[in-house]
Amino acid sequence: MAGGSGGAGAQALHLSGPVLTGPDEVRGEAWVLGGRLTFTRPTGATTTELPGWVLPGLVDAHCHVGVGPTGWVDEATAEAQALADRDAGALLLRDAGSASGTRWVDEREDLPRIVRAGRHIARTKRYLRGLAHEIEPEDLVEFVRTEARRGDGWVKLVGDWIDRSRGDLAPCWPADVLRAGVEAAHALGARVTVHQFGEEGVPELLAAGVDGIEHGTGLTAATVAAVAERGVAVVPTLVNIATFPGIAERGEAKFPAYAAHMRALHERRYATVAALHEAGAQVFAGTDAGSVLPHGLVVDELHELVAAGLPVLAALDAATWSARRWLGRPALAEGASADLLVLDGDPRAGLGVLRRPRAVVLRGRVVAGAALR
Repeated sequence: MAGGSGGAGAQALHLSGPVLTGPDEVRGEAWVLGGRLTFTRPTGATTTELPGWVLPGLVDAHCHVGVGPTGWVDEATAEAQALADRDAGALLLRDAGSASGTRWVDEREDLPRIVRAGRHIARTKRYLRGLAHEIEPEDLVEFVRTEARRGDGWVKLVGDWIDRSRGDLAPCWPADVLRAGVEAAHALGARVTVHQFGEEGVPELLAAGVDGIEHGTGLTAATVAAVAERGVAVVPTLVNIATFPGIAERGEAKFPAYAAHMRALHERRYATVAALHEAGAQVFAGTDAGSVLPHGLVVDELHELVAAGLPVLAALDAATWSARRWLGRPALAEGASADLLVLDGDPRAGLGVLRRPRAVVLRGRVVAGAALR
């Protein structure tokens, strides 16, 4: 129910605002009734006041619920991961590759919503052990079709990884195979996003028609321009890229060229993200939590985007209004599920207020935040 009469005994939250319905769109107030947002004052309902600046629930556009440092985790650990994201304000998660069965999360009203990309598809021995389907090129189309049906409108490919015979990053798929795989996903209504660290192979990804690039540390001036022109989304995962120096150190003895490459990619990470923003590319906030990093880091990622040169409003948009539109999920709209944050100040003036929300509201219920303390 949204707006109108709440009926005798109905409970409503009054969000006395301001309510940030867009980057430059502010409504004075809103209400939550029956788990839904409305801008029409309900009648006949008992109202509880919840003052503060209202922002859509944050989006972590690249994480892995159900995955830990050593592989798949049990349900209790996956639940703890989802709760960590929720309590940090991330109420919509794009699970960018996981074979862990997390459909049970959809039945939990206290856990974030998840948009799944199915299981990673990688070349044999060219990804973290045990996390992906490890296949050869002739099987790519078949596996893409399987994961397109298994996921929520996304397929995740591993585009490059260390090739131990070369001692450095190298593409995983021939150009013609990539194109066939992307076409197979699109035919089933799924979008394709690709793990990509290095420079080599990016033109082939773009020519194949991929919809997204994860990490994108190897993007150059030419490929940044192409990404922007083609409308390809990039999720830089800067909190994860911070681990590159450690990866380089561990690989130095056996693979010095790889180590040097990873350091160089790390050193130019901020410049790459700034170039994407300047070119008008779609940039979204994602943490890559799960395989190495803990969950609950979405606000850290927003601070990293600002450190890279994005204005605060652009970084905020990368995890709210634009991110939800990109994933086909509503933000603060009439009748939408009330998945939102209530803050002590205007987040457009500074991201610090995101660290301690007054309230985290999920499906219309206050589930975390200072209001519960």
